[in-house]
Amino acid sequence: MTMFKYRVKPDTFATRANRNPLVGLAPRSVVSDAADAKNDHGYILVSVLVFAAIAVTVTIGLVNWGATLLKSVRLVAEREQVLQIAEAGIDYYRWHLSHDPTDFKDGTTEPGPYAHEFKDKDGNVIGSFELTITAPPVGSTVTTIVSKGILASNPSISRKIKVVMAIPSLARYATVADDNMRFGSGTLIYGPIHSNFGIHFDGITYGPMSSAMATYTDPDYGVTRWAVYTLDSPADPNPPTTLPPRTDIFTAGRQLSVPAVDFTGLTANLSQLRTLAQQGGKYFGPSQYSGNPAQGYHITLKTDDTFDIRVVRSVRNPPSGCSNSQNQAQWGTWSVNQQASAQNYPIPANGVIFVEDNIWVDGTINTARVTIAAGELPDPGPSSWSNITVNNDLRYTNHDGSDTIGLIAQGNVNAGLYSEDDLTIDAALVAQNGRAGRYYYSSSCGATYIRVALNLYGMIATNQRYGFAYTNGTGYQDRNISYDPNLLYGPPPSFPLTSSYYSTLSWQEVP
Repeated sequence: MTMFKYRVKPDTFATRANRNPLVGLAPRSVVSDAADAKNDHGYILVSVLVFAAIAVTVTIGLVNWGATLLKSVRLVAEREQVLQIAEAGIDYYRWHLSHDPTDFKDGTTEPGPYAHEFKDKDGNVIGSFELTITAPPVGSTVTTIVSKGILASNPSISRKIKVVMAIPSLARYATVADDNMRFGSGTLIYGPIHSNFGIHFDGITYGPMSSAMATYTDPDYGVTRWAVYTLDSPADPNPPTTLPPRTDIFTAGRQLSVPAVDFTGLTANLSQLRTLAQQGGKYFGPSQYSGNPAQGYHITLKTDDTFDIRVVRSVRNPPSGCSNSQNQAQWGTWSVNQQASAQNYPIPANGVIFVEDNIWVDGTINTARVTIAAGELPDPGPSSWSNITVNNDLRYTNHDGSDTIGLIAQGNVNAGLYSEDDLTIDAALVAQNGRAGRYYYSSSCGATYIRVALNLYGMIATNQRYGFAYTNGTGYQDRNISYDPNLLYGPPPSFPLTSSYYSTLSWQEVP
C-alpha cells in the first residue's frame, strides 16, 4: 500500500477560516455589544440632562411670567384705585362749591394744593388726594380743578385728573324774553331764542327756537297760534293742525312747552351789583349839574382799560310834529344834547360800574371785562326806571371772549331817535323790567326815523316785548343778531346766572 503524504501549508486553515464569514465572528460580536451598551447609557444620560434643562427653563419662564402677570394685574388694580381716589377729589370739591360757590381755597385762606385723606368703608386710610384750584377770572364762572390721587400702600403710584367746571349764565340765549315776541322779515339771528310766551318769527334763525307755552293768543291778530310760528309763505297752520318743519325759517328746529326762564331773580341781582360797585367797583349817584338834577351820565369806554364819564345836562327835543303817538312809557328822543366835561376813571378791578340814573354808553374796549348797570333802589316804579341807551357804536377789539360788556338796565335798553344809521353793539343786554329796542318814531320825526342796520354781537334779555323796528317800516330795516358763545360760561362780571350749580365742561387725565 502506498502511503500518501499530504503537505498542508501552515495558513491553509486560517485562510479558509478567514474565507468563511462565520468563522471568528462570535468572539468579536461579544466585544462589540458590550461597547454599544456602554454608549447607550451615555446617550440616555445626555437626553435626560437636556430635557431636564428644558423643563427647568420652561418652569422658570412660567413662574416668571406668572409673577409678572400677577404684578401687572396688581399694578392695574392699584392704578384704577388711585384714579378713583383722584375722581373722589373732584366730586368732593363739586360738592363744596354747591354749598359755597365762591370759595376756591377749600375753606381756608391759604393757597393750595389742599390734601385730604381717603378712607374705605371701614374707616381705613387707603390713600389721599391733593387739590389744585384755579379760581375763575373776573366776571367768569369757569373754574379749573386738578385732583392728584395717591395710594397709601404704594405712594409711588399717582394719577391726576383735570376738570373744568362752570355755572351757566343768563346769556345762554341770543334772545330771551318774558313776553310775547315778534321778529319781522329782515331779522337774521345766529343763536338760540327763547320766550316764556309766544313767538311770531318771519326772519331766519340759525339756532334753536323755544317757548315755555304750547299755544298762545297772538295779541297782534287775536288768533290762537302755535307758541312758535311763522306767517312767512306758506304760513304755519293754526292749532291743532300739526306744525310743519319749516327748516327754511327755523333752520335748527323749534320746541314748545320747555321750562320757563326766571326773570324775577334779576331784581336781587341789581341790588347785588350796587353793593359790588360800592365795595370795590365804581358807583355814581343821581346826576347833578350846578346843584340841579341832570339827565344822567354818558360813559365812553376806552381801549386803555379806562372810561370817561360826563354828566348829561340835556337831551334833544323831538322835532316839531314828532309825538308819542303810541303812548309809550318814558318816550323821548333819548339823544344827548349838552353834557359836562369828562372825568376819567380806570375800569374797576371787579368790573362793576353802577349808576343810579340813566346812562348813555359807547366806545371800545380791549381785553377788558365790565358790567354797567343803571337802576334806582328801592324800585321807584315804571315812570322812573333808569334806562341805558346806545346811540353810537359799542365795540370789542377781540371777539374771543377776552372782551366782555354787560349792560343791565332797570327799565329799557334803547337806541334813540338820533342813533347811528349803521349801529354796532357788542354786548350782553338786559332790560330787567322794560324792553330792549327802539321807541316808535313816525315819519314826522325827521329822516332818522328810519335806520339801516343794527348789528348786535352778544345777547338780549328783555322783560317786555323786544323790537328795534315796527311793521310800518320805522326803525332799523335790518337786524343782525349774533350770539356770543363765550357768554355762556364767561359772562360779564357778576352777570345773572341761571343756576347755582356747576356743570362739567371737560374732563381729562393729565401727566
